[in-house]
Amino acid sequence: MNRDVSSATVLQDKVKLLSRELHVVQQSLIEQFYIDPLTRLPNLYQLRHDLEEATRFTLIIANIDNFKLLNDFYGFVVGDFILESFAKTLKSELGDTRVYRIAGDEFAILLSEKMNFYTLKAYVSQLCKKLTHIKYAYAQTEIYVDSTLSSSASESNDDIFSKVSMAQKFAKKKQLKYWIFEDSMPFAQEYENNLKYATKVRKAIVDCSGIVPYFQPIIDNETGIVVKFESLSRMIDEEGIIHTPHNFIPVAKMIKVYDKITTTIIEKTFEIFEHNSYDFSINLSFEDIVNQDIYDFIIQKLHDSRMGERLTFELLESERVNDYNKVVHFFNEIKRYGAKVAIDDFGSGFSNFSYIIKLNPDFIKIDGSLIKDIDKDKNAQIVVETIVAFSKKMGIKTVAEFVHSSTVLSTVKQLGIDYSQGYFIDMPSPQINP
Repeated sequence: MNRDVSSATVLQDKVKLLSRELHVVQQSLIEQFYIDPLTRLPNLYQLRHDLEEATRFTLIIANIDNFKLLNDFYGFVVGDFILESFAKTLKSELGDTRVYRIAGDEFAILLSEKMNFYTLKAYVSQLCKKLTHIKYAYAQTEIYVDSTLSSSASESNDDIFSKVSMAQKFAKKKQLKYWIFEDSMPFAQEYENNLKYATKVRKAIVDCSGIVPYFQPIIDNETGIVVKFESLSRMIDEEGIIHTPHNFIPVAKMIKVYDKITTTIIEKTFEIFEHNSYDFSINLSFEDIVNQDIYDFIIQKLHDSRMGERLTFELLESERVNDYNKVVHFFNEIKRYGAKVAIDDFGSGFSNFSYIIKLNPDFIKIDGSLIKDIDKDKNAQIVVETIVAFSKKMGIKTVAEFVHSSTVLSTVKQLGIDYSQGYFIDMPSPQINP
């Protein structure tokens, strides 16, 4: 009997031990699921759980600025150090307030009260000051860290992540220290429109049937004769609606199909001009030039078509050029095939003459913002006169864009501009109309 009792006791002890061990394992698994292993902060799963339990709250997201740049420059070990240090800073500054690490360089702050816009703005503004220009020391290196904050003052906390994320993206885009979502802001509608437009763009590039070139003539101002056509990209959606690049190119870049549009326009333009003797031009961005696939595609087209002497590539002046050497190299390569170079939209953005000297183009296209009222705007005339005089001394031909009336065309001719294009001459068309 005693032996049976003893055996039962041993068995119970083993069961208790196994139960405790199982409990420890369970707790460990739960901790791994809800805790970020690097910073030891609660993670996204814990935040979602806490949001489901909360009735009134305010959510703030803090994103470390340029973290990828810091991580790439210093290495991932220092990158992890920055993340850990930033987590400690948040805990130190916020005390008992719940802080989470929800993504790589993104942290969340959950306040247990629903703040109105002005209270929230004051809170975020004060917090922003504490999280600006933070200095961390790693070994002998001082690292400075900034962050961008976002939150929502929406009446409802439905779709709270979307609202705060939209505010975060807006703040980053506008280079603001923080932004607060409000119901009156058109973010949601804008995102919905972008999604719909992205679908249109994807459908348009299937078999490239919806991406087409339109052509606008350019005349010689001395003779009035059409000497060239500019190829302009258009998108035709399933309803037959024609969209201009201003609308679909940003979306195409966002969904990473922009290169397909560029190659399609080049391909179709070459096909059309094989059957006539006109000169023609094609627009390129700096992004196109540094894309190796597009670069190779262009060089191959020039080699195979032998149409280089009739072709001008127009570089958008408003595009920020980050590496002049790559642009100059591209220009030198296409000129081997007789192709020419134009700087488009000159007079907009950050125009300067050193830019022209570095790139040494064959043409300067004067931006429409200077041309559209040049018949009555004396200041525009002075600027254009300067551009024309400079160009003549450099041996560069000039083209006036946005020539929309007879008086504008007359003024352009008087100022000595070599060529003109615009609606007064002719509108862009899918056919070549000399």
